[in-house]
Amino acid sequence: MFRFIIIALFCSVAGFANVREISAQSFEKEIRSGKVLVDFYGPWCGPCKRLSPVLDQLSEEMGGKVEIVKVNIDKAPDLTDKYTVQGVPTVILFENGKEKGRLVGFHDKTAVKRFIETGKN
Repeated sequence: MFRFIIIALFCSVAGFANVREISAQSFEKEIRSGKVLVDFYGPWCGPCKRLSPVLDQLSEEMGGKVEIVKVNIDKAPDLTDKYTVQGVPTVILFENGKEKGRLVGFHDKTAVKRFIETGKN
């Protein structure tokens, strides 16, 4: 039983390694080039917790097509205001620093993948 718990913990930590949490200080640099999906989340938010494994899977599957990062809204209130994040989770797709679209609330893997590919929800 103990081995199973350790393996499960390792797998969840390993999966999270693909989706990094970024700070307000590094935000502009992170979104400047390429396609970047930013997950504005709250650690206390139930739908955010449901979305997290979806983003982990997409990060692994979509590899070099998009970088997926997270912003904790409690630690970055200025970004929350700047990008008018009124509810969480809010996922914003940037391409070369420009906002292409956003999703608000929980969405399944198929919907998020389509959003990444098209910029439309």
